[in-house]
Amino acid sequence: MTLNFETMTEQQLWAIANPIMDNLMDASTQRNHARHVRDFTERLKGIVTPDYLTCICQQYQAEKGYFTTRTPIAILRRPDSAAILWKQRFTKAPGEFVAEMVLVYRDGRYLVDHVMVL
Repeated sequence: MTLNFETMTEQQLWAIANPIMDNLMDASTQRNHARHVRDFTERLKGIVTPDYLTCICQQYQAEKGYFTTRTPIAILRRPDSAAILWKQRFTKAPGEFVAEMVLVYRDGRYLVDHVMVL
């Protein structure tokens, strides 16, 4: 089945993306690799190994603290994916950061092919 992200409404995409990002952030806080990568594409799973996740979590938690509020900014649609953007805040670092996720549809599931907070 082919899915065109350009035909989906923002409401549909936020409803898909928010629970996935909630899980990613909670699993990251808990440093739970299996849960963190459960919605990743195989490509991204190959990058985010248990050691890599531990290193990234130690770094951001020491510098910025933990994730707090996340506010939707925008969705950028392409036929085969959507880039989802939020404003993200942390417990220790002041100001607003960008949380970004690229959502794809593979084998009947919505999956994350890229994700970052900067």
